Amino acid sequence: MTGSTRTEQDSLGSRAVPADAYWGIHTARALDNFAITGDNIGRYPALVATLAAVKQAACRANRELGILDARRAEAIESACAEIRGGALHDQFPIDPIQGGAGTSTNMNANEVIANRALELLGYDRGTYNEVHPLDHVNLGQSTNDVYPTTIRLAVVRHIRDLVAALRRLADTFGAKADEFADVIKMGRTQLQDAVPMTLGQEFGTFAIMVGEDCDRLEEGITLLCESNLGGTAIGTAINGHPSYPALACAHLAELTGEPVTPAANLIEATQDCGAFVQVSGILKRVAVKLSKMCNDLRLMSSGPTTGFGEINLPPVQAGSSIMPGKVNPVIPEIVNQVAFETIGNDLTVTMAAEAGQLQLNAFEPIIAYGMLRTTTHLTAAVDTLATKCVAGITPNRDHLEQGVRRSVGIVTALTPYIGYAASAHIAKQALQTGQSVAEIAIERGLLTPEAIEEILAARRLAGLTGLAADTKPLGRPVHTRAAGPAPTDRHRFGTAR
Repeated sequence: MTGSTRTEQDSLGSRAVPADAYWGIHTARALDNFAITGDNIGRYPALVATLAAVKQAACRANRELGILDARRAEAIESACAEIRGGALHDQFPIDPIQGGAGTSTNMNANEVIANRALELLGYDRGTYNEVHPLDHVNLGQSTNDVYPTTIRLAVVRHIRDLVAALRRLADTFGAKADEFADVIKMGRTQLQDAVPMTLGQEFGTFAIMVGEDCDRLEEGITLLCESNLGGTAIGTAINGHPSYPALACAHLAELTGEPVTPAANLIEATQDCGAFVQVSGILKRVAVKLSKMCNDLRLMSSGPTTGFGEINLPPVQAGSSIMPGKVNPVIPEIVNQVAFETIGNDLTVTMAAEAGQLQLNAFEPIIAYGMLRTTTHLTAAVDTLATKCVAGITPNRDHLEQGVRRSVGIVTALTPYIGYAASAHIAKQALQTGQSVAEIAIERGLLTPEAIEEILAARRLAGLTGLAADTKPLGRPVHTRAAGPAPTDRHRFGTAR
């Protein structure tokens, strides 16, 4: 900005504005009043571009309805198109958190568009008798329909980016599932040995979990594409043309490529923030599940020599200023932290939606700020997790296989053939003596070595294949005394003789 100024007026009086600024007096007052975050709306391209799209759609509708003349309309449309293309975003300097239910954001856009339109028509900035921020750019509109519509479609753009990132992560997990399809390991419940599975099954589950969230987010997009545009102040469409809502939404759909439709009831849509609450809840769901997966990755890679040590995460940086050679799971850790932030933002959205009063919610700016930050950070975190962590994970195959052989958890596979009590006795003895489950079962004469080999085959333990047809047990499970051999006439496997 240069040192020279121009003078502008509003209902509160006059004020000097930098001569080369595209924004005007309303924006200047907002800069004075709302210095909260150190952030500004110009740093959210989707928000600014969508705001310009709403103004352009309104301009087209007003021109078609004969309310706005062609000369002004063409200049306003051209200014909006430039902003949608990335120009003048530095002219949106106000804080995202602001009083007035988003009025300052709407005024900022009106002023920037008006002054750029004036330039295109050959006038100086501030010559508002030719193109006025309110009489022409804001014609037939109110902050109360422009701002909610802008937030909704800006969040939609962010969600589409997030969905794309999540699908890339799901594909990366899926590729690892294929790669690890033959790697046997122990599954765990309550952090204790449960029953065997494959590492491929574990990573395949991650892929499914991520894919499910993509579907839920796309359902949320449908809710956000309902607009109260044309409702003006409180949804009664005061000062608006009766054909404007449908026409403006149709133009907005064409400009954004999103299925924008007018709300069934504009009064309800102007005050109801339920869609934001629901979509924010889906984003929280995404965050919670991502954090759980990262907890698993950190556990599975823990040690590496004194922890689980099942997998190796790619080493991306040194882990300690005092412990040489230490490498930490920093990528899962950063995803955890973004998840914590998302959960906090969801609570903020919830409280802001609840605090609305009567015909308007004054707290939509914090809803917008929370949801835009959430989606921005989640998208970056998901891409980071996929490229800098999951893609480079390797298994410790021998360690995993040894763990299965040593684990008492595999005794569960014996219960259909020797009964629960005998299996429990074997498990207790294995824990006390360090012997393997197979050794004890054979030693006690409960099953033959051949039967044990087939029952405890790795692929069968992981549920990848069944027993041969002539060796499956018949009838109910065998119940035996804890120390005694299983009767030979109750199962197909012979006992050791």
